[in-house]
Amino acid sequence: MTETQAPAFDRRMLEALVCPLTQTVLEYNAQAQELVSRAANLAFPIRNGIPVMLVDEARELD
Repeated sequence: MTETQAPAFDRRMLEALVCPLTQTVLEYNAQAQELVSRAANLAFPIRNGIPVMLVDEARELD
């Protein structure tokens, strides 16, 4: 792995993670490196292979 390459997100984590606001399932967006909550209309970033499940760090979906 090079310095510019982020660690891979372990998709098995999706089975354990839910949206912190709605407690609903999340969708993995590999291209954007985000976990998407359609129910909350938010996308949570994945940084260095680790999901950041803080509402303050999430972006609103268009």
